[in-house]
Amino acid sequence: MNIKRKNLRIIPILFLGLIYSCSPTVKVTSDYDHSANFSEYKTFAFYDLKAQEGQINQLNVDRITKAIRSELISKGFTETTSNPDLKVNAVTILKNKTSVSANTDFYGYGGMYRPYGYWGGGGAMMGNANTTFNSYDYVDGSLIIDIVSSKTQKLIWQGIGNAQIDSKPSDPEEFVTNSIKKILAGFPPGLAKK
Repeated sequence: MNIKRKNLRIIPILFLGLIYSCSPTVKVTSDYDHSANFSEYKTFAFYDLKAQEGQINQLNVDRITKAIRSELISKGFTETTSNPDLKVNAVTILKNKTSVSANTDFYGYGGMYRPYGYWGGGGAMMGNANTTFNSYDYVDGSLIIDIVSSKTQKLIWQGIGNAQIDSKPSDPEEFVTNSIKKILAGFPPGLAKK
């Protein structure tokens, strides 16, 4: 009886693992101005973020803005509309791509390498070969977050998240929030991780 209960507890964990393993993996890079004193920045405001034609819809713009706002506030920054220390911009780039792979199966005589030597006759390199081509379409998506000093009007930090998206995430809000957390994990530079 005990064994059955343990197995029943493991099933939801395995199921959750399967769900999360199917989500797109976001690869993150960031760069910053090493001469900037990030401790002097306390407030932020957004540039006017709008849906870019052919890129993302206004629902996702709102999700991105909300997630960035939440993450910056959780790091101790305050949003203001008058004279902010930092201006935040987010840009999305979506590209439709196709991946193609080829698989060749060799069979028959002629030209096949064997561990005991090369098998071939009359200079034939290969016997019969069958090549199969497979392709699948996906979206290569990038979210770029730029943080600019209002005082100097220069870019002081940039984070880029990139994912290969095969299908629409089942929970777009969660996907955007987790992606932004991952992108902003390195902002501000030198911030002690919790």
